[in-house]
Amino acid sequence: MTTPDNASDKAADAAAEPTGIAAQDWAQASADPQYRAAVVDLLGALAYGELAAFERLAEDAKLAPTLADKAELAKMASAEFHHFEQLRDRLASIGEEPTGAMEPFVAAYEGFHKQTAPSDWLEGLVKAYVGDSIASDFYREVAARLDSDTRALVLGVLDDTGHATFAVEKVRAAIEADPRVGGRLALWARRLMGEALSQSQRVVAERDALSTMLVGGVADGFDLAEVGRMFSRITEAHTKRMAALGLAA
Repeated sequence: MTTPDNASDKAADAAAEPTGIAAQDWAQASADPQYRAAVVDLLGALAYGELAAFERLAEDAKLAPTLADKAELAKMASAEFHHFEQLRDRLASIGEEPTGAMEPFVAAYEGFHKQTAPSDWLEGLVKAYVGDSIASDFYREVAARLDSDTRALVLGVLDDTGHATFAVEKVRAAIEADPRVGGRLALWARRLMGEALSQSQRVVAERDALSTMLVGGVADGFDLAEVGRMFSRITEAHTKRMAALGLAA
């Protein structure tokens, strides 16, 4: 016998069931050429982001104050490179040339890194934590509207490499040792947030397939109002991360 509670549970489960493209696998969804182009863009952007993260962490390791810190960052860099390899291999497996898929996003990433070069070890930690987290929030929002195969890949490569916990511990310890550090890093984090959002919006605006995916037409559930709400959620998550670091957003 179905109780009212069971009925409401079933209704909630039904509401949570994926629909449209999100309920399809890659073989089904990729029959739509515009959707396929959007996914290739998405995977290309992600792949270059992971490669850039690997390079950045390897560089940051040179600024590490202790050998243990250097080894920890090297381990994280290795994890980022493994994520890059997964995306590169996926692009190749669907018949796309990986470097060609990544190329359109090089300028945006390089522009972001040029505008936000850290001056010391702590700024580098905050940059990686803030920048990577904003990107991850964005890709997780998009992943909910992807086909099941692509969604699983995207969520897998967004797994935390351990950098979040590492950054929080190191930054909080630095602020405790010298509270003046907090003000400088809070300003730095706000600058990073602004640069990251402006670069991501620029990329979306320049790539027709990606922008169509976000504002509706290819993927289900997005419209202009939803894009605004998405960026509000990303900003809210950033505020919470700043609190975790001991910084004011």
